[in-house]
Amino acid sequence: MNKSIDTPLSELTLRRYEKPYNLSKRELVRKLCLSIGILNPGDSRDVIVDVLYVLLEARKDNKKLSSEEIRDEVLVLRKNENMDDNGTAASNIRRQIRRLRETLLIEKIKNDYRVVEYSSVLSIFSEKVERFMLPSILERVKEYLVAVDEGFVKK
Repeated sequence: MNKSIDTPLSELTLRRYEKPYNLSKRELVRKLCLSIGILNPGDSRDVIVDVLYVLLEARKDNKKLSSEEIRDEVLVLRKNENMDDNGTAASNIRRQIRRLRETLLIEKIKNDYRVVEYSSVLSIFSEKVERFMLPSILERVKEYLVAVDEGFVKK
């Protein structure tokens, strides 16, 4: 039997939470991260929330940030929120940046990072996920549904 590694070509996790009422800005970003699957419920390691928060703040001024600047801003944010600095090692910040790039929310310009074209996250999600990624994933799932139905048809 030929063993293959089950590596998805693409992956999408979406979760539905209550409507976003009366949440702090950090909590809004945290719920967004949970909603789009880049943070899992119960994760105590949530520095990705702070990385995205910092990049969203930089977007206000059309500012690009290096990974070092992102880390510095994350440390300030976590200190202001009375949070420990777990997960803020430079290597982990770079890993979280890479994860955000994989979600298509941020992009790299030379050695700096920004929210894609300083756009709204809604327009980025609509363009990249709803119009491109989701239909492709749904089509492939349907192909598996058909194949399973055909494989288990009464003969």
